[in-house]
Amino acid sequence: MLSVSQRVSEARVVVDGEVIGEIGPGLLVLVCAERGDTEVQADRLLAKLLKLRIFSDEAGKMNRSVQDIGGGLLLVSQFTLAADTAGGNRPSFTNAAAPEEGLRLYNYLVRQARAAHPVVQTGRFAADMKVSLVNDGPVTIPLQMR
Repeated sequence: MLSVSQRVSEARVVVDGEVIGEIGPGLLVLVCAERGDTEVQADRLLAKLLKLRIFSDEAGKMNRSVQDIGGGLLLVSQFTLAADTAGGNRPSFTNAAAPEEGLRLYNYLVRQARAAHPVVQTGRFAADMKVSLVNDGPVTIPLQMR
């Protein structure tokens, strides 16, 4: 599974003019299931996201996790993270999981996140989403779980 995690002071997802997911301080996580991914990769990703120490402590060091600060998780599916541009200027997305498998793994990740963390919001799989955020830092961390 691929992800890009952004430390935010706020983030939201809008679909058809309606806010469907919104958090204050926390992590906006763009997520992509790749071909061959299973629940194992989703579990590893979630464990890393919840423990990733990228929030400031009292001394200003990145030493606290989203769990430590009681922050939100906004999980947004984004198959374009699997883009391969090696063959030219038009990206290929053949490394992304098939849509039904991507949806299944995204839903699994969301269920697991909601069971483990009190503030979890989402986008809408395969929807035309408008994502806005205030990147805090900026701090942006790519993760790849194999």
